[in-house]
Amino acid sequence: MARGRLLSREDPALGGGLRVVFEEEGIAVLTDTATHGVHHDGQQFQLDTDGGEIRGDRLLLATGRRPNTAALGLLRAGVATDARGAIVVDGHLRTSTANIYAVGDCTHLPRFVDVAAAGTRAARNMSGEDVALDLSVLPAVVFSEPQVATVGLDEVQAREQGIAVESRTLTLDNVPRALADFDTRGFIKLVAARDGGRILGCQVLADGGGEIIQSAALAIANGMTVGGLADQLFPYLTLAEGLKLRAQTFRKDVSRLSCCAG
Repeated sequence: MARGRLLSREDPALGGGLRVVFEEEGIAVLTDTATHGVHHDGQQFQLDTDGGEIRGDRLLLATGRRPNTAALGLLRAGVATDARGAIVVDGHLRTSTANIYAVGDCTHLPRFVDVAAAGTRAARNMSGEDVALDLSVLPAVVFSEPQVATVGLDEVQAREQGIAVESRTLTLDNVPRALADFDTRGFIKLVAARDGGRILGCQVLADGGGEIIQSAALAIANGMTVGGLADQLFPYLTLAEGLKLRAQTFRKDVSRLSCCAG
């Protein structure tokens, strides 16, 4: 159950595709539904919602996290926080007080393990180095089944930045490995600049999507175009080959290929 749509911050096709999979597995997905009360009668949970009463043996709450910074005396130290209490840092992990740095989930940065681990840059900067943390290409994975994986910009985000874009979506029934695994649920989507074809983002719904997305991240970080990605050699019968196939669809009909992405 969600107050908005499923995966409301992502490309609508991701949440829509995942919802279809869930419903095919017999999972009821309630979107745009608010909860007004929760009770337990000794045997079951009872939720009072916009859509009526829901009962269940187990209840999982996924309501987000807040930084635990209230008792740190940040105001006295001159350290700025945002409205949620997260410590605001710059690209070098420095707070508003020049000699104080912050890393991890107490900051306003995305709360991912790899972002927190990159906080070693703060220690290096405190030791005299000048190392920035670039989050412009940050892959993210939702470990559902199939997985949801994203990196870079989606179409809406790109257009909000004034970039003219074009995109292509490849369903997994066009990817040989997915056919061999008898699991063609999902798709791979690439977003590229209309002028020049530079890759701006990638959205994946696939079993193993998290393994695919890093190749897309490297392509974006290195300024590759869809043409450049399409010309790369990918090992046959891997899901990552779907990324090459997706790039090829910008200039050819991949359904006419004999087998691998040549």
